[in-house]
Amino acid sequence: MEMATAVSRVGRPRGFDEEAALEAAMRVFWEKGYEGASLTDLTEAMEINRPSLYAAFGDKEKLFRRAIERYAAGPADYLRKALEEPTARGVVEALLKGAVKLLADPKNPRGCLSVQGALACGDDAAAVKETMVEWRKAGQVGIERRLRRAAEEGDLRKDVDPADLARYIAAVLMGLGVQAASGASEAEMMGVVEMTLRTLPV
Repeated sequence: MEMATAVSRVGRPRGFDEEAALEAAMRVFWEKGYEGASLTDLTEAMEINRPSLYAAFGDKEKLFRRAIERYAAGPADYLRKALEEPTARGVVEALLKGAVKLLADPKNPRGCLSVQGALACGDDAAAVKETMVEWRKAGQVGIERRLRRAAEEGDLRKDVDPADLARYIAAVLMGLGVQAASGASEAEMMGVVEMTLRTLPV
């Protein structure tokens, strides 16, 4: 009887929506960053208790990693879609305008999770900070790879280094995130985008 009871407890489904809880956690991290988000902030937003959080997601660091995966596949999916544009100019335009659309959406926290999530962390969160550094680098590498393809196809000027252009675009994208966090309006951010596009060497 005791063994049967133990088995039933193990097999019992969780009493909360894991996807909804993860979405809530992502938004807390997006708004407050990794270190700024307390366990109380997270459990209240997720509407679960700490034991449930640990059982479903592991510790805070593991939850954060799940949250950034959700962010990349959800709100920030415009990055992936932009790289599928047929021209280099189309790629850059879709990247920048997609960023502004995300950053200016009043339903979202201000700023960008990839920038604000763990830009400045103490020693205890060094691994999280490094994860975000690698994530940003991976995004830049993806842009560079697409621009190198454009160069091979003759869609990029021969005097333009794809690596330099990718770094430039990544810097503008991160700058837009900082501008949004500082209260810039959609029109103000679009002004930055239009100026960037006017000076783009493609």
